[in-house]
Amino acid sequence: MQQKEDNLKSIISHAKEYGFVFPSSEIYDGLAATYDYGQLGAELKNNIKAYWWKSMVQMHENIVGLDSAIFMHPTTWKASGHVDAFNDPLIDNKDSKKRYRADVLIEEAIEKIRQKIDKEVAKGLKRFEDAFNEAEFRATNPNVLRNVEKITEIENRMRETLGNNDLDGVRNLIIDLEIVCPVSGTKNWTEVRQFNLMFSTELGSVAGDAATIYLRPETAQGIFVNFLNVQKTSRLKIPFGIAQIGKAFRNEIVARQFIFRMREFEQMEMQFFVRPGEEMKWYDYWKSERIKWHKALGIPETSYRFHDHIKLAHYANAACDIEFDFPMGFKELEGIHSRTDYDLKQHEEHSGKKLQYFDPEINENYVPYVIETSIGVDRMFLAVLSSSLKEEQLENDTRVVLSLPAALAPYKVAVMPLTKKDGLPEKAREILNVLKFDFNCVYDEKDSAGKRYRRQDAIGTPYCVMVDHQTLEDNTVTIRDRDTMEQERVAIEDLAGIFTDRCSMKTLLM
Repeated sequence: MQQKEDNLKSIISHAKEYGFVFPSSEIYDGLAATYDYGQLGAELKNNIKAYWWKSMVQMHENIVGLDSAIFMHPTTWKASGHVDAFNDPLIDNKDSKKRYRADVLIEEAIEKIRQKIDKEVAKGLKRFEDAFNEAEFRATNPNVLRNVEKITEIENRMRETLGNNDLDGVRNLIIDLEIVCPVSGTKNWTEVRQFNLMFSTELGSVAGDAATIYLRPETAQGIFVNFLNVQKTSRLKIPFGIAQIGKAFRNEIVARQFIFRMREFEQMEMQFFVRPGEEMKWYDYWKSERIKWHKALGIPETSYRFHDHIKLAHYANAACDIEFDFPMGFKELEGIHSRTDYDLKQHEEHSGKKLQYFDPEINENYVPYVIETSIGVDRMFLAVLSSSLKEEQLENDTRVVLSLPAALAPYKVAVMPLTKKDGLPEKAREILNVLKFDFNCVYDEKDSAGKRYRRQDAIGTPYCVMVDHQTLEDNTVTIRDRDTMEQERVAIEDLAGIFTDRCSMKTLLM
């Protein structure tokens, strides 16, 4: 665990040093759980969003985009259930005075038991080597079975207590599991309380209940209230989807772990409208499609896993998370939910307007069911950053390299003159001015070639183009690959084609 914490500190330090992420309002000592994206962070974040938008909207004929307002009529949040049910169960440790989400404490206790199972499996593999049958071992080993039974019992109690809003039962589960505060190491817990996560503000000049509105806690409701507007103007037939990227706000009491959990964050959400009764088919389809999208980035498959929800949200009949092995362990990266027809029916009831679809194939009006995919941009940013940052031992040196997927890298190409004289800078800028129309490029002429390569490695630039004296003779340059550090001599006229093949979004979408 200590190594993972050290890894997170290294990521935070690297992100600040190289202009990816800064603490917000740092000159005023910052503001808790808020961050600003620096010059390289903004580029990486925009590229992540472009990858999602391209794959989700532009590659699908039956999915369109939307950009709805952050402020919405307050009845929206009454209809959606957020006013009454958007709560986190919180518990305090009396000794450390620290506050925690009770459900997260229990999930972390379950994860420790899972790690015990993994250790048993690792011991079995070491003992039996090639003859090891993991499935049989998990099904028969007494220690594994005992721990699986423990997990099942805890999950059942957690599902029952949270589902019934039995806060005393949640606290008793924490006590029975002998969960200690990570700071004080004691079990001196308070009662569990519910806390609503929505930020409220006032609209206009008159204060009071009538003027109270909310900062949206999710982008989905902007899609639901525009369901008919989009369907009619696009003439879309079910099944179809509406996607949106936008800011959301949650008054997280326990906001920590860098950009993983913030009060202001960005979501990429898609609501896919389907016939009632077909929702589970599409739920499975989108689970498969979304994990493919993640794995296309080339991050090791062992970094991902599915986790079915123990407690379903009030609107869902099925839900799971794609979890990622962050520096803090496996945590939610993306949620996939079968939201039934809850949202549209609630908005029908509260607005008095019909939100139905006429299906010409079966000659029926109905309220569609919805499958949702929802991913945090900031969490995706952290997943990409943390999986890419490496320190490599070379023959006579070490280097820090950010092995970002080339299509997501802030700069695709660094153009460098070998020296600042003999017409090399002019030739380098001539090449840059051609490439910059299609690729985000950076010009770098300060320091030795070796130091420049190390600098570009650290910010994740996939390719460096070195302009030398031979370039002036035969119009060729050296391309240096970030990951292999190998160099190749190519004609200047071939550069655009080479970088298109290696750096474009097409490399991820094919």
